[in-house]
Formats: sequence, structure tokens, C-alpha cells
Amino acid sequence: MSDEADPRLRRTLAAAGLPPTGRYLLKAGWVSRAWVGDEYVVRLSDGRIRDAYDHEARVVDLLGGSAVPHARHIAHGDGPDGPWSVSERLPGRTLHDAWPSADPSLRRAMIESLGAALRALHGVPVPDDLMPPWLADALNGGSWPAYHPPVVHAMLQLVEDARRSPTHDPRLLADVADWIGERLPLFTAEHHVLVHGDLHGSNVMVDGDRVTGIIDFAEALAQPATAELDTILRWCARPSEFPPTPDARGLDGPSLAEVPGWLHGAYPELFEREHLRERLDVHDLFVELAIAAHHPDPEVRDVAWGRVAHLLSGHNHLDGLVW
Repeated sequence: MSDEADPRLRRTLAAAGLPPTGRYLLKAGWVSRAWVGDEYVVRLSDGRIRDAYDHEARVVDLLGGSAVPHARHIAHGDGPDGPWSVSERLPGRTLHDAWPSADPSLRRAMIESLGAALRALHGVPVPDDLMPPWLADALNGGSWPAYHPPVVHAMLQLVEDARRSPTHDPRLLADVADWIGERLPLFTAEHHVLVHGDLHGSNVMVDGDRVTGIIDFAEALAQPATAELDTILRWCARPSEFPPTPDARGLDGPSLAEVPGWLHGAYPELFEREHLRERLDVHDLFVELAIAAHHPDPEVRDVAWGRVAHLLSGHNHLDGLVW
């Protein structure tokens, strides 16, 4: 719908030094609303994710003159309506929106273009301590504000967090700690790269067969590249958990079955890691353990505990994927 008359939009455009004119369409999100115009995208956060736009602006600055397709940052700040950010509008639409009507050859071309974009992203120099402020807060005992991308060095800390849960299983957590201790040496000499942290169809813009931009760097951090692959494979295996908005649906699972193989062909280095499955299992355990320890919804925590136990038995969502 057309929403250019919204006073919050007009105030934000003025704060960014832009004219409050033009046609904008309002789109909902998980923690923000976005107005999409002909030239700019204006986002207004509900404030739950501390300093998300500051962090995103820092990451976009790191991208600089790299080959990573991304939206140019215009301005961001904090105003009477909450934190705001303005970026350029990229051509096309999200991969999530484009996927259902695309034929297999077009889908493959999109994923091959994504592979090239990811190789460029993982080649961008990044500070070893890059982490979203809100994620650092959560790992230091704060509240759960958003999805936690895998953070290898925080694995054992999550075990201690989980032990404070009144419903935790002490025997299971003891097994978890042993399991982690056996596998952490896999990452001792691992090189950290710039990882998007939440890469799935809604955070990739495409125009035809070409990726025009990777968007939403609020979860970006320095981690092993396999942490990126972990998120992508989870999206392929359980797309219903990655809807673009809380009241929307994820993509059809079978339609993503070829994605891992196509991505492997386009970016083989991402898959050519010694003990790849074990590394991916470590990342997966982090995600489920973070949910079990930190998520505010007890039913969601119970599901995560079940997945933790399933993983320790040697199985998870990776069992059904082929690459």
C-alpha cells in the first residue's frame, strides 16, 4: 500500500536530509517496519535490538569497494520514533519472493550468483572481534532479542547459561559439555571471515538471475565461514522457520532441495573443510543450545532441548540434505 503520508516516514526522511516526497510502500518485518521507495528504503526499528543500525552501518563500511553486492548506506540515527536507517533501494525483489515462480534453471542461476557474492563477502577483511552489540549483551546474560548466529568461542558459556534453567537436564548438559570439548579443537586454527549471520531468502535481493544485494547485516560477525553454511543449510532443511514476517510462510521445502548442490558447485571452497559435518554439527548445537538457554518462550525451548538430544545421538536436519 502507499504510505508516503505517514508522519514517521516524513520525520525520518527529514532527519536523513532527504525530501519527504515520492511514493513509498510500507512493508512489515520482524523487529522493524520498512518503507520502500523508488530510490531509498527507510527502516524504523522497535528498539529491541540494541545498536543494530550502528552495527549494520559499520559492516557496510567494511564492504567498501569490495565485489559484495549490497545497498549503499545513506544515514541512520535515533529519533522520537525510535532507531532509524536509510539505504539505497536495490533493483529487483527478495529471493524469497522470486523463488516460487522461477523455473529450475533460473533458480540455479540465482544460487550460483549467490555463491559468487558469498565468496566476495568472506574475502572482506574483518576485525576478529566484530560482533553485534545486542548479541554480545545476550551472551553476557542479557535478554533474547533475536536469532543468535553461531559463535564458536561462546559454546561452553551457553552450557553454563543452560544450567541456570529450572527445566534443564543435568545429565544431558554433562553430555553436551563433553561433546563440545571433543570438537572445539576443530576450530583452534580456523580463520575467521565476515559472516552475514542470517542468510536466507528474505535477506538476498535478486533481479532476474543475478543477486543485486545481500541485505540486513544486523547479525554480521567474524566467525568461521562454515557458520554461514550452517544457516543456509538450516534454511534449506527447515524453510518454514524462515518466513519473511511472523505472519507469513516460509518457502516450500522440496523446492530448495537442489540449493546445497548448486551452491557447492558455485562456491566449492565453502564445503571443502576437513571434518565438515562435525563442524556444521557444532554450529547447529550452538543455535539450539542458545534457544534452549535464552529463548523467552518455554515451548520453543522444549523443542530446542529435543533437538539437542537428537544431535547428540548423531542426527539432525543435515541428514536429509545432499550436496
